[in-house]
Amino acid sequence: MLRAGPSQEEIRRHNLGTLLRHVHLGGPTSRAELTNRMGLNRSTIMALTADLTAAGLVREELPRDTGRAGRPSLVVRPESARVYVLAFDVGVDRLVAARIGLGGVILDRREAVRPRGGFDMTEVVETLAGFARQMQRKVRPDTVCVGAAAALCGAVRKSDGVVRFAPNIGLEDAPFGEALSARLALGLPVSVGNDANLGALAEHTRGLGVGCRDLVYLHGDVGIGGGIIVNNQLLGGVAGYGGEVGHTVVNPDGRLCGCGSHGCLEAEVGERALLEHAGRSARGERGRDGIRAVVEAADKGDIIAQDALHRVGDWLGFGVANLVNIFNPEVVIFGGTLREIYLGSAAQVRSRLNTCTLAALRESLRLRTSALVDDATIVGAAELAFAQVLADPLEVLARMATRQTQAART
Repeated sequence: MLRAGPSQEEIRRHNLGTLLRHVHLGGPTSRAELTNRMGLNRSTIMALTADLTAAGLVREELPRDTGRAGRPSLVVRPESARVYVLAFDVGVDRLVAARIGLGGVILDRREAVRPRGGFDMTEVVETLAGFARQMQRKVRPDTVCVGAAAALCGAVRKSDGVVRFAPNIGLEDAPFGEALSARLALGLPVSVGNDANLGALAEHTRGLGVGCRDLVYLHGDVGIGGGIIVNNQLLGGVAGYGGEVGHTVVNPDGRLCGCGSHGCLEAEVGERALLEHAGRSARGERGRDGIRAVVEAADKGDIIAQDALHRVGDWLGFGVANLVNIFNPEVVIFGGTLREIYLGSAAQVRSRLNTCTLAALRESLRLRTSALVDDATIVGAAELAFAQVLADPLEVLARMATRQTQAART
């Protein structure tokens, strides 16, 4: 039995989503350029942009002076101020909430220090929801929130967003997204993703990885996570736990890791290892400031700090070499605290790559630090939150607007 092809309505929904994605990721784009990119005729592009404009997702305007004769092609811009998502980031030391408009514009942002120690989910959820309420009070009446998502430093189950294991913040089998959604009371679910996976997504769509089909993103906090893009797709694994490169073993007889194993990449290269090697853990130094202090001291000639960076850089090189041999990426991007660690130990990393990877795999390899710096995870969370509206713009927009009206009345 032959399977029926897609209906005209399904094709229309797909084209609306594709056009909106081009504008969301690429910024203001002329109708002529959209025609070329999507392979559709001008009248179809005009109809699609008219539908999105009527829904308040985009607007059209005349371009600035092009210097060319003839009638200029209208430019399609995302309605960043009207359509937005709420994005959250739960790290070891900080909590971040942001309101991010269509097109990736950070419209508002809140951040708080999170004391280390036990993880009180009720307290964390209340802090993030409080930030969201503060930001919501400032929005215009005609705005609509089309999604919400959180990045979290742990293994997150894809099917329901439950945080299965987050040793660096002391969280296990926690329905974090469900709890935050209930506290926000906006009538929409909160998607949850691993911070490194979302960092990879952000770099691939808005950072150094734009145009790269295959990349590896390594994220440092207290521990180390990884996000892997293969053929333009985020590698999630069967349950969503893919990319836990911090728990690949590089030194079987090495340091004890929070996961219970020994010699994991996270244990040999993470914050604790670097600060202990540099003799600074006893001073109470930690976090981003502690790592930057070691790198700065090494730059100024501190032999102990230099040796500490050399040691962790050597293990980092082993870890990166394994990833390069397995995935053959075009670029490896270092984010979070690994930005500073890599910059201070690049020679060791490259030396290990030269001796531990196949020559053919490193011929076109680039090693770079994150272009999005500390915003990579929050930008990635926003892209996760935008996913539904980009897949079916008009239906999702209408549904979200109805939900939020009902939630406001309640």
